[in-house]
Amino acid sequence: MPRIRTIVLAAAATVAVGVTAAYWYERPLLVTGTGYAAHNACALEAIAGRDDAAADLPPNPLVPVMRTSVASDGSAASAGILGALANQEAFATDGYGCTLAAEPPVGLPAPTVVTADANPYAALPLATSDDAAVTSALAHGFGDDLGAEERDALGTRGVVVLKDGALVAERYADGFGPETPQLGWSMTKSVTNLLVGRLVEQGEVSLDDDHLVPSWTDERSAITVRQLMQMTSGLDWDETYDLGTPITRMLYLEPDMGAYVASQELAHAPGAYLQYSSGSTTLLCDVVTEGRGGADLPRRELFAPLGLASAVLEPDASGTPVCGSYMWATPREWASIGQFVLQDGVWDGERLLPEGWMASSTLPVDTEVEPGSDGYASGWWANTRADGSVIDEELPADTYFASGHDGQKIVVVPSEGVVIARLGFTPAADDNRIVSMAAEVVAALR
Repeated sequence: MPRIRTIVLAAAATVAVGVTAAYWYERPLLVTGTGYAAHNACALEAIAGRDDAAADLPPNPLVPVMRTSVASDGSAASAGILGALANQEAFATDGYGCTLAAEPPVGLPAPTVVTADANPYAALPLATSDDAAVTSALAHGFGDDLGAEERDALGTRGVVVLKDGALVAERYADGFGPETPQLGWSMTKSVTNLLVGRLVEQGEVSLDDDHLVPSWTDERSAITVRQLMQMTSGLDWDETYDLGTPITRMLYLEPDMGAYVASQELAHAPGAYLQYSSGSTTLLCDVVTEGRGGADLPRRELFAPLGLASAVLEPDASGTPVCGSYMWATPREWASIGQFVLQDGVWDGERLLPEGWMASSTLPVDTEVEPGSDGYASGWWANTRADGSVIDEELPADTYFASGHDGQKIVVVPSEGVVIARLGFTPAADDNRIVSMAAEVVAALR
């Protein structure tokens, strides 16, 4: 019996060691799931006023064993595997949404008060078009022609259409409306371009500024603001959401995301290669907000002048806005951003961006480009490549986009005076349907 007991205990110890080793090996992937869930639950409650966080969790084998809780006052949320493993917490701060961190963030500046007074669309009644072609186009965008399961997978939650500056049509899914903030994901990168433009207009920043990070005493010192915005910095990066990749580690493990990105070594000479990188934009925000208002800079320089009263750009635990991913706004506010850029940075008669800013910001980068990044410009996506060839023939060549995960889109068509904002939850984004909807809208409004 003692021998059997020894064998059993040894086997149990071996299993325990194996399980522990497996857990620590898989932990970076687990905290990606729990970090996403904690941040999602916190932000939906604090920003969007929603209590259905599970509706925004993408398909994931962790979902059945995920346990998420939100504080009764909405000030924090937590998530863990079976409530005990890979626990992550997110904390809400007025004006700044939610931050994934070990403890509530401190030292954030008082947020600039933002009202909707400067926004001409905020108080308008629901815009229902009497144009059958426009109505049909929006029905296509919402998947009215699909079966229930396919329509749910498409997940369109809001579409807003502006023509020559006027709100001409909009539609929302059940449970959503003009007042519901939605996460733009990488559309935030396009807004970051505008934030940089504001600073350039004020003479605070130049696109050719280099020596951006004090620790860069090697070849990285040559990296410029322009290259960070165009994602040609050359910093080593992997945007794949997988075990141990830089994007996963940045969003869910690093309290100071900008410092983490800055620690990456060069994989390419600055300016020589375009590699899509949320880290690049987040580091850019770290650079330009330092000493200029920090997390409050987007509120002061963009949200207040445009009257984006519901807009929030969430910071990391160090207080840096997560400018690659974490801006929330209502569909009308996202459309307002589209109208602002269509007007080349003029709002309510005041020039807020340098003249010609959008023309230069939508020129596709003329360098070697990684697969899938054709048309990337300076935070915006052009409908042409650097050689002038059109990417999507359904839309005019001068079309450009803000584009984000889960099918978020702002479509701007200068030649037609049209702006379309599409928000939704589409983990397998049906970009073809979104583009074809936009093309139908443009044709209907000609």
